[in-house]
Amino acid sequence: MSQDTTFKLNRRRFLAGSAALIGTPALAQETTGIPDPTNTVEIEKDVSQTVRRNISSFRSLDWRPYFSSLRKGAILVDIDSRALHYWSEDGETYKLYPSSVPLTEDLTRRGRTSVIRKVEGPSWRPTPSMKKRNPEWPDYIGPGPDNPLGTHALYLSWTYYRIHGTHDTRKIGRRSSNGCIGLFNEHIADLFERAKVGTQVLLI
Repeated sequence: MSQDTTFKLNRRRFLAGSAALIGTPALAQETTGIPDPTNTVEIEKDVSQTVRRNISSFRSLDWRPYFSSLRKGAILVDIDSRALHYWSEDGETYKLYPSSVPLTEDLTRRGRTSVIRKVEGPSWRPTPSMKKRNPEWPDYIGPGPDNPLGTHALYLSWTYYRIHGTHDTRKIGRRSSNGCIGLFNEHIADLFERAKVGTQVLLI
């Protein structure tokens, strides 16, 4: 069997096997610098299983209770309502996007962070713990329709945490991730153009 065929089979097994993902990933650790490009991120859960839909309010918010200023813009992620709010630095633009959020409280991180890197066409690598559980999974998936990070990713100062797109639109509005915040690809593309490196982020 050729190496190319083996990789295709491994990718097929990887996509089919994501529903069998077990265990809890290591909690992300805060970092102050730009992450190593080889850093990995946990893949989102398969949503073919029964999940609870968003029953919280989806409403616009004012930035003032959450941020002292709009310097470099601001992103607020409301885990309970499964919504991401964005305000531009000049206060003229406000955007509200539906999102996917972490599957459980154990996987959920709240607090202040910031955008430290922006990547169009992100690549994905399994974490060492994921690879140990699933050695048949590919070591790397490049940009494209099979990539769990969708078309764009905003890397946060918390290792392994991203705001990114998803090709699986069923995830949006649900608890479906292992820590990251997911948006429709057209929404992450819009946010990607607006957010800057240094944009402040608050998860509540």
